[in-house]
Amino acid sequence: MPDTLIAQMARWAREVPCAPAYTFADFLGDGSRRTYTWGQADLKARALAVRLREFAGPGERVAVLAPPGLDYVVAVLGAMYARLVAVPLFAPGLPGHAERLVRAFHDADPAVVLTTTAALSGVKDFLAPAAPVPVITVDTVSDLFADEWEPEPIGPGDLAYLQYTSGSTRAPAGVEITHGNLTANAAQLWAAFRARPRTSVAVLWLPLFHDMGLVATIAMPMMGGNQAVFMDPVAFVMSPVRWLRLLSEHDDVFTGAPNFAYEFTAARVRPEDKSGLDLSGVRVMLNGAEPVRPAAIEMFNAAFAGCGLRPQAHTPAYGLAEATVFVSAMGRDEPPLVRDFSRAALCEGIAVPCADGERSTLVSCGRPYGQDVKIVGPSGELPDGRVGEIWVRGPNVARAYWRDPVRSAEVFGGDWLRTGDLGVLHDGHLYVTGRIKDLIIVDGRNHYPQDIEVTVQEAHEAVRRDHVAAFAVPGEETERLVVVAERSRRGVLADALEVGRAVQAAVRMKHDLSVHDFVLIEAGAVPRTSSGKIARRACLRAYLDGALV
Repeated sequence: MPDTLIAQMARWAREVPCAPAYTFADFLGDGSRRTYTWGQADLKARALAVRLREFAGPGERVAVLAPPGLDYVVAVLGAMYARLVAVPLFAPGLPGHAERLVRAFHDADPAVVLTTTAALSGVKDFLAPAAPVPVITVDTVSDLFADEWEPEPIGPGDLAYLQYTSGSTRAPAGVEITHGNLTANAAQLWAAFRARPRTSVAVLWLPLFHDMGLVATIAMPMMGGNQAVFMDPVAFVMSPVRWLRLLSEHDDVFTGAPNFAYEFTAARVRPEDKSGLDLSGVRVMLNGAEPVRPAAIEMFNAAFAGCGLRPQAHTPAYGLAEATVFVSAMGRDEPPLVRDFSRAALCEGIAVPCADGERSTLVSCGRPYGQDVKIVGPSGELPDGRVGEIWVRGPNVARAYWRDPVRSAEVFGGDWLRTGDLGVLHDGHLYVTGRIKDLIIVDGRNHYPQDIEVTVQEAHEAVRRDHVAAFAVPGEETERLVVVAERSRRGVLADALEVGRAVQAAVRMKHDLSVHDFVLIEAGAVPRTSSGKIARRACLRAYLDGALV
């Protein structure tokens, strides 16, 4: 394994300068494909590094406020070449994320901003209220600057970038990812995928400012000189079959997406769209970034089995930004493992397999690769079969939160990363059961919000699937359950009181729990994170502020 992943760029530029490195499919523009070879990517990164060093010195931050595309890739690589700290963000105007951009940008306090000519006007408007910050348009930097570049040593302990979290339970925080963290996690993913150097291809649509998108699209291909083919996330949302068509073009391909994307794709791709799709070359379809649901796997596999998709290609995984991104996954060519556990026992902190009665169905997130994972309770490490907080240790674990020593001590203090996630080890497999901060405790009994949310969405056809948020609000003697749900297309004309009565009855019957308040809102109103997860804490704040109408 190389000391730093960025050193691999220069290697591939020397050894295979004409081999394709990064290809952007511009579905929202002219539909063209643009490719940078390893030689071109290295040249442009060096040229940009020269320009960057005119405005900032080693260790200073560089904010990337650019749309998806090859220029974004060059921006991240150029910052790393210059020994600056990249801050992968996004161009102003991304719907629903304005506040997040403002908070992350000011927290990072960048010395320079990278964007593109197309996004320059919006970036200038965004920067106008603040102190002046130099702006470089990546697409106008001359390749001739590369001749002036003099390589500098980059160590594993040097800070590579700040990965701002999605903020599902709190304000966005910058996770300090070192070059050593990035290199280790790329190698761990490489081992899990069993990718073949210069042969396997990555096909992705994930946002490049998100941890999963950045590592899988930009970083991991550097391990073996592989090609990454990617597109704008908006292009995927508009027509998810585009993703599948790109996958069909390759014989040895890996990809990844959050759980909701698999259900979304299966529901949106029409029978006539499947003509010509050949998914037999898909080796790994990583499913992570949010809880993996058995229904999503079944729905996706059933929808595309006729297109050559192998069931074992679906690969459930677990990870988080504080571990760079990747922690555990099912092995390549292993079919997903789904187990039923007693819901009552699970709420008491014990994983008891069961075949009948009220149960929680969980999908295994496999085993860690090159890392240690343990489950910890108030009194210490717990044995297999007991639910507790997931702790992680490995070379990929970040060192701190940017400029937040108090939270850093809470999460990263000691040898282990305290993830804030609840889980259980059972027969050697990791099962994630929820977030500690999301746990609903009523009359001393624990309830997992995702279990309640599934019950709610099955209670009435007017409730939109995977757009339900269950959370607790303070009461006089105990917490009280509130459920917020979006209307489905079929439920546009449904009476809210009727839907509420159905939800109340279903939750009472399956969870022995009363719903204090049920709010049915229009589609798109339930807050989500940048990775698609339901932002329950944000929904709670909006509910308490009276913003959900």
